[in-house]
Amino acid sequence: MTAPLSIWVVSDGRIGMENQALGLAEAVQRRTPATLTVKRIRWRKAFDKLPSALKADWMLDPSSDPVEPGPGETWPDLWIATGRATLPLSAKAKARSGGRTFVVQTQDPRWKTGAYDLVVAPAHDEATGPNVLSITGSPHRVTRDRLAEGAAAFEAALSPLPRPRVAALIGGRSMAFDLTEAHAADLADRIADAVAATGGSLMLTFSRRTPEAAKAVMTARLSGLPGMIWDGAGPNPYFAFLHFADHVLVTEDSANMAAEAASTGAPVHILPMVPLKPAGKFARLHGDLHERGAARPFDGTLEDWTYEPLNETERAARAVLQRMGRA
Repeated sequence: MTAPLSIWVVSDGRIGMENQALGLAEAVQRRTPATLTVKRIRWRKAFDKLPSALKADWMLDPSSDPVEPGPGETWPDLWIATGRATLPLSAKAKARSGGRTFVVQTQDPRWKTGAYDLVVAPAHDEATGPNVLSITGSPHRVTRDRLAEGAAAFEAALSPLPRPRVAALIGGRSMAFDLTEAHAADLADRIADAVAATGGSLMLTFSRRTPEAAKAVMTARLSGLPGMIWDGAGPNPYFAFLHFADHVLVTEDSANMAAEAASTGAPVHILPMVPLKPAGKFARLHGDLHERGAARPFDGTLEDWTYEPLNETERAARAVLQRMGRA
């Protein structure tokens, strides 16, 4: 019998980064027996912003997990990494492992693209190359089973809510967008009107990037609706919100949340934010989601529509195993 694949999942530990690599690893594991080891790395502060080409292992922070096998260990069969911080390590993993390790980098590396066995890049990044697989959005951990598992702890609170149940996933300030207090207030009023018009309920969550002023004004204006507003305390209801949602509202600053929402089959409504520069890749992603029938700009109503839920992480997992000769 073929031994289980050994997989290292490598990132800087930020949840949005780690979940991309971990989601792809879990999708591989669903298709073939595999063991997963999570590796979180970080560079010493003085060297963190250096170009990838100038980074050396001794610059890693002592808190980083080991990125080479210890005594009695071997290199993994599969290395899946995400994010700029991992690039210098991913680019060397094939040679260091003596060719044993198949190296996958998610996102567009924009550096040494040919150094990896496979690059799983969002189509909106427009990466190209014979080793590039373009997918809609990024790999993620959202599956029907995981949503159901996450929903179990919130069943009593969310299942009795009046339908349609509306999940609102609110981001925040980034290089491309802002969420000012005034804009947040306007969004809140539009969301409140839409939910009230249908007699439904609201499940609202914020991201780590949501400004406190925006969070406060949205909470104040939406707390009168039936539902739940997560304040960051206690277990995270994110998966439960997606499980119970009949509609999902997503601010346009988050590619990850939009792709995850589109994997549920629920209509995805894109909420506008204050632009700081041309939308670029976000506009391309939303156009892709619109073409696939998953998402539309929020027009102040909760129109219903259907589409085939996106399953891009599974497609990427199939491609990884095919290229490894394990399909």
